[in-house]
Amino acid sequence: MRRLGATCKALGCARHVYQYKSLKSLYRGLARNVEIPEPEFDTDYLCEVKYKPEIEKNIQQRKGIGNISRVHELHNKLQTTCLSEENRRNVLEEFKKEAMQIPNKTCPLVALYGDNPKIITVTGNKTKFDFQPKEFSEITRMLHLIRTDNLSNLSGHKSYYLMGELAEMEHALMWFTVKRLLAKKFKLISVPDILPAQIIESCGMTTRGDRTQVYTLDEHLYKGEYCLSGTAEMALAGYLMNQVFHVTNLPLRLAAVSRCYRAETSGTLEERGIYRVHQFTKVEMFAVTDCDSSAMLLEEFRELQEETFAMLGLHLQTLDMPPHELGAPAFRKYDIEAWMPGRQIFGEVSSCSDCTDYQSRRLNIKYQQRGSDSLLHAHTLNGTACAIPRMLIALLETHQQADGTVTIPEALQPYMKGKVTIGCQNIPKMKFVKSKHKEQKHKNCD
Repeated sequence: MRRLGATCKALGCARHVYQYKSLKSLYRGLARNVEIPEPEFDTDYLCEVKYKPEIEKNIQQRKGIGNISRVHELHNKLQTTCLSEENRRNVLEEFKKEAMQIPNKTCPLVALYGDNPKIITVTGNKTKFDFQPKEFSEITRMLHLIRTDNLSNLSGHKSYYLMGELAEMEHALMWFTVKRLLAKKFKLISVPDILPAQIIESCGMTTRGDRTQVYTLDEHLYKGEYCLSGTAEMALAGYLMNQVFHVTNLPLRLAAVSRCYRAETSGTLEERGIYRVHQFTKVEMFAVTDCDSSAMLLEEFRELQEETFAMLGLHLQTLDMPPHELGAPAFRKYDIEAWMPGRQIFGEVSSCSDCTDYQSRRLNIKYQQRGSDSLLHAHTLNGTACAIPRMLIALLETHQQADGTVTIPEALQPYMKGKVTIGCQNIPKMKFVKSKHKEQKHKNCD
């Protein structure tokens, strides 16, 4: 393990990074104390006048909130010598804040799509029924598989209990997916659900404001600015910050199973039930690679997702998403939708994104080229290997039978003790009763 130095020109301070020559030494990195780095923006691009119209158009197409004019104004101020040390520090902080808002570049091909996604692949066929297929909520209600009603007083809005064999299917999906990823040379890591707000923002999500999707912890009860993670991608990216890899050790493929917390939900009919909820389990893929290989690795992610979902008997369509559907970090993003026959719609069950150097510039993830001492910012990618709630919707609606039971996909049967069908569960229903303490309290008030 060799110590390397990197210079932060904006602040004039030294940072230290490490070159890991094996995954074993990468795991040993858990013991180190690491400070969250200052972002290294591509100022040659962001602050060059000739690129300003291009950046403005990209912000507009992506419906972003960045202000490139303000970035240029602040950059020009920093070039002057008449600022006091305190003013320079304040201008620099504002410059970093504004530059953080500028979205990643958009793949030139995607920029031509306008407002509509492009279907690039169709996998499998729609299941043919000789009866009217039921919607997920109706199937689960008949078989006593889920509980979502009257839970607002227990665990909050958009909460749910998975019961019996449906809970077994949740775990079967996780193990099936993890086994697939391990076979594809992914390394499994268990990640924390609580992360510094700065890590989440460096990955491209805002943690404050009315439209944030992030749950923020009480600063007085939990010292510092910490949040609940919305996806394992953030913890994996944060784990790799301040690291330098040799190009011969790339790509590095990581996977994690975690709970995901999202503050936003939806009231639309299409996203009813557990389609969009506040917390759920997800198997995540994450990768770090060199700048010439991320486009090819994105295709690898997409094909792996399509193959995995096809093994479960789903009918899929894969969309190359237009600019306004890309999150701030994404250069290109594929959405995979599964046909949900009970709802008669395609519903998104997965996505994968190439974030190029957006996250690595904010988290100081670099690589060393063969035969060179120069360091380049790595490219990062992420993808959903399995998001449990939506996958359950697609599976139950696709594999429902006329007698009300559900056939378990053959690929999942070994993880469910060889069971081939899901039937009605013999589980007591939850009953909610009024609290006598509350009733007595109301009487005393009267």
